[in-house]
Amino acid sequence: MKRLLVLGAGTAGTMAVNKLRPRLPRDEWTITVVDAAQTHYYQPGYLFIPFGIYRPDEVTRPTETYIPDGVDLVTGEIDRVFPDENAVVLMDGTRLGYDYLVIATGTSPRPDQTPGMDEGEWRDSVHEFYTYEGAVALAEKLKTWQGGRLVVQIVEMPIKCPVAPLEFTFLADAFFTEQGLRDQVEITYVTPLEGAFTKPVSSKYLGDMLDERKVALEADFMLERIDPDTKTLVSYDEREIGFDLLVTVPINMGADYVARSGLGNELNYVPVDKHTLLSKAHDNIFAIGDASDIPASKAGSVAHFSMDLFPDNFLRHVAGLEMTGKFDGHANCFIETGHGKGLLIDFNYETEPLPGKYPLPGVGPFSLLKETEMNHWGKVMFRWIYWNVLLPGKELPVPALMSMAGKRQEDV
Repeated sequence: MKRLLVLGAGTAGTMAVNKLRPRLPRDEWTITVVDAAQTHYYQPGYLFIPFGIYRPDEVTRPTETYIPDGVDLVTGEIDRVFPDENAVVLMDGTRLGYDYLVIATGTSPRPDQTPGMDEGEWRDSVHEFYTYEGAVALAEKLKTWQGGRLVVQIVEMPIKCPVAPLEFTFLADAFFTEQGLRDQVEITYVTPLEGAFTKPVSSKYLGDMLDERKVALEADFMLERIDPDTKTLVSYDEREIGFDLLVTVPINMGADYVARSGLGNELNYVPVDKHTLLSKAHDNIFAIGDASDIPASKAGSVAHFSMDLFPDNFLRHVAGLEMTGKFDGHANCFIETGHGKGLLIDFNYETEPLPGKYPLPGVGPFSLLKETEMNHWGKVMFRWIYWNVLLPGKELPVPALMSMAGKRQEDV
């Protein structure tokens, strides 16, 4: 009997076991998934909680609801992987053996990695919305905040859902406008990148969006520390930005057990082949979703598209055959822009976001690199699709690999 062990029951891990269980004979394979949480979170929904668009209970479901029959769910925290022994040890001492291991424990914000961030002002004037607890706390803050200097800031890339800080900025502009407070709020967007939109075509189409909303941009800002006493961001080149309310995106890192196990890079992401997700160091370990170091967005769409290819690749690999499904880094992201409109971008490792229609050429119904109400409704509808189609491992009728159909090449 062969043993498949999956670490993490988030988006990628849950999709993997739902797709693999029907294809691995039960008399030949056991499948076990380990997760410390008994609640599954719809993480794209965190963005909407601070503005009262979603209630906290609308983004949670019991983890076990989405684990299929024939898969053992173990609730526990992972201590270490011993790859030379094909074993995983949990914090309570439980030892789990495997023949094949799938690491799917994602990435998390780490405010402890930035001096001053999680000190006296944490959850008071310094907030984040990348965790359930953080989004709920920020919602409470915004209920009573009467204005001042709002700074939305990214510490370092890569981060989960790279467009979410921009979405938060756009939604904040709309929120305070609707509250009649926009004139009392000064919004600054702070990024370590050279601009809000870093790809040439995206910049051509979207580059004025912050100016139109009277949002100041502070680019190339590499945060060294936060001074909680003066409420100031300090960069390595000694620039300073004051704030009354800071909404930060802390450094994102993979799980600590990855480091303890000697499986990760400096940010605890597992180095893998970017097309097959197979570990570069171990022939029986895969890392999927946000847990890997592939140069793609750490986003749910990447997990979705890569998991469409993963089962075939896994079956070929365990049979000693070449993995022929080559993931291309395909990602698409709906971007909320406020006031009932949104954008859509579609791209991969090699091709930047381009204008056009998606998924049907000339028809859409979604428009690429253009603000539309339909794109907003696409974002809203995705929550139902996530719970009912993607997470259970059902097929969504869009191609896993990026298509150029419906896109227009642009000279910039």
